[in-house]
Amino acid sequence: QVQLVESGGGLVQAGDSLRLSCAASGRAFNPYTMASYTMAWLRRAPGKEREFVATISLSGRSTYYADSVKGRFTISRDNAKNTLYLQMNSLKPEDTAIYYCAASRTGWTTIPVLGHFGSWGQGTQVTVSS
Repeated sequence: QVQLVESGGGLVQAGDSLRLSCAASGRAFNPYTMASYTMAWLRRAPGKEREFVATISLSGRSTYYADSVKGRFTISRDNAKNTLYLQMNSLKPEDTAIYYCAASRTGWTTIPVLGHFGSWGQGTQVTVSS
């Protein structure tokens, strides 16, 4: 089974930046098969349902962003390193959540579908103080 491990979370002040990383490992994830997966970042805020933050296609040419993070967050991938990234700028208290990376064997879609993502990381906590 594919293993996904997030890192880079922490406690920051409003307006600060963070860069999250997601390392993929396992037989299904190697420098050549990484490109076969649509990748995503999701988050779960306290007392709320999980939601998609951003997704990225196999090549990185297509992306999706939640309206709440457009212009502030950037998703990217390095298939050769089996690593997914989320650059988070101008952080707000409402961004406080556990952030998860996820992988899908299906192709990228304009509107992300939760059921497509079968592999998840353990999550990394992001806390933004005012």
